[in-house]
Amino acid sequence: MASEQNQIYHEKQRLQFCLLHSLNNLFQQKDAFTRATLNSIAERLVLDDPEKEIWTPFSLVFKPHHNSVTGNYNINVLIAALEGRGNTVIWHDGRNGASAIDLNDGLLMGIVLNVPVRRYGGLWKSRHWIAVRKIDGVWYNLDSDLQAPHCFKDCGEVREFLNFIINHDGQVLLVKNDNTQ
Repeated sequence: MASEQNQIYHEKQRLQFCLLHSLNNLFQQKDAFTRATLNSIAERLVLDDPEKEIWTPFSLVFKPHHNSVTGNYNINVLIAALEGRGNTVIWHDGRNGASAIDLNDGLLMGIVLNVPVRRYGGLWKSRHWIAVRKIDGVWYNLDSDLQAPHCFKDCGEVREFLNFIINHDGQVLLVKNDNTQ
């Protein structure tokens, strides 16, 4: 197992760039996406918005789709980035639980989670992006906050993990390899 984990690409957390890390972990490639790429997507989303926000001095840092200093990209950037690569993002209705997810679907590239987090003794509340992917027949939690990828023993354990996420205000997004639902 140790030799398998050495072959798995796993970016670790830096500032609030968890969306960047989760995308690179999902694609299993360093620089599949870069900070510049995601910033460009976020800026394009602003330009394409018919109801652009009014500029203020805070607009230099706090942009509508990300924080230009720390990252902290939103779901619109995630969807645009993945659709730009020919993927489809499907929000999983948590009311159905994880049992409704076909983990053996050949078109399922992976799963992206958005979970609430508390840092600094609970003083800082935010959300965190996590990639979960099947690699060589084995599902892995590729959370950038982990020291190394976590290997799930089977699909049952993946579903338990996803149900835990759903039950704790997490969002589950299925990433498919095609443009059909």
